[in-house]
Amino acid sequence: MTPGDTDLLLVIDVQVDFLPGGALPVPDGDAVVRPINGLQARFRHIALTQDWHPPGHVSFASRHPGRAPFETLRLVGGEQALWPDHCVQGSPGAAFAPGLDTARAALVVRKGLQAGVDSYSAFLEADRTTRTGLAGALRERGIRRVVLCGLATDFCVLWSALDAREAGFEAWVVEDAVAGIDVPSSAGGSVAAAWARMEAAGIGRIGTADFT
Repeated sequence: MTPGDTDLLLVIDVQVDFLPGGALPVPDGDAVVRPINGLQARFRHIALTQDWHPPGHVSFASRHPGRAPFETLRLVGGEQALWPDHCVQGSPGAAFAPGLDTARAALVVRKGLQAGVDSYSAFLEADRTTRTGLAGALRERGIRRVVLCGLATDFCVLWSALDAREAGFEAWVVEDAVAGIDVPSSAGGSVAAAWARMEAAGIGRIGTADFT
């Protein structure tokens, strides 16, 4: 792949709280920083997303007495996974990862700002009606293909890729510039399930070595 004027690199949630030692660490999450920086040098258009929750966000287990992180809860908007408090607005954990190049990004999309609605996708919040405005911004810039990287493969990368396709963009995920939480289940890990869902949706899978 040779990125051109209609291609965008979308860097998902590479933030301190998702790195080893953070509040909600993704295993080997820090390993994505170097390949992402390398990819940025090949793209004219770059956007970053940033989880940006208010204190007491609905996704925090601490808001629900008697509940623990990684449990699920049925709310008005559907099934909600509960997480440790993470990426609280203005906190050190919400900052971009040390060493991540952010200077060339034309857009920073902050998501999860509403106290009562979670947001995995860069395009559409978890209520599946509230849009972030990213799709419109990309169309105005003439973007046709979105290349995704970042954290985590099985949550925010997955949902962002699916919604990119739903919004009419060609979508690719860079397999060696993502890392996943990989929640176990009876059907196997959530990372494998995420790749299967993306393949079924027509989302491409590519490596950093495939860029020219």
